[in-house]
Amino acid sequence: MKIVLPVAGDQLCMHFGHCEMFQLFDVNLDTKEITKKESFTPPPHEPGLYPRLLGEKGANLIIAGGMGPRAQELFNQNGIEVVVGARPATGSPEDIVRQYLSGFLETGDNACGH
Repeated sequence: MKIVLPVAGDQLCMHFGHCEMFQLFDVNLDTKEITKKESFTPPPHEPGLYPRLLGEKGANLIIAGGMGPRAQELFNQNGIEVVVGARPATGSPEDIVRQYLSGFLETGDNACGH
């Protein structure tokens, strides 16, 4: 499985479309371990680009603080599940992925209001 987090300043970016970079984590669901991490700077934001780009990179899941409903729909159409409202107890992207894998990731309201 491949999990994507939008990141700004080495922390989860609360608005998906405003991130500085994407961090992609390959995870082993059986062992609940991160097996690989890749980071890249996204191209300029334009509607429909990120779902296609992350789909091509093999993403299965996005964990975000907030994302607009249209973007969520586009990701779902590309076979990518979206978890919004992430409220990590600790800030590092690796910790957020570990919290998700262990079933302890706190989520709340979508931080994106559009």
